[in-house]
Amino acid sequence: MADDKPTLEPLLEWFEALIEGTIGQELETRALQGLIITKAEKGFIRTEFTIPSLAADVDGNWHGGAIATLMDIVGAIAIYSVLDHPAKSVDFSISYYSTAKIEKEVEINAKVLGNKGKLIQVMIEVRRKGNGDLIALAKEWMALNDFTVPTVSKL
Repeated sequence: MADDKPTLEPLLEWFEALIEGTIGQELETRALQGLIITKAEKGFIRTEFTIPSLAADVDGNWHGGAIATLMDIVGAIAIYSVLDHPAKSVDFSISYYSTAKIEKEVEINAKVLGNKGKLIQVMIEVRRKGNGDLIALAKEWMALNDFTVPTVSKL
């Protein structure tokens, strides 16, 4: 695990700054507010999230677009943990299995499935915390970029 620190420490610092809103776009920051990283290792990220009211549809359910945004970002973080390099989404497929109401807790897991050089695939699951019911499942292919993720200032 000590070998993972050089890769995962900057990644986790960047992710925390994104969650806190000190870097990134407003959409990302809003989608990630309240996200807690519970496990991070090369190729796997586990998070917990309480669905905020701002992510609700007219019926009080977690909005599909908010779910997709969160899944995309958590999947990208899992990929970054393997490549130590950012990537862009080139194919993103989501299946929704059930709804979730605001203020409910969910667990989001992202696991890298395959690496084909410049293309890498990740699977992202969203499940109800407690009973493990599947809410959404996504598979995403990402391609390597030439840019780097900005570092987080220690100021």
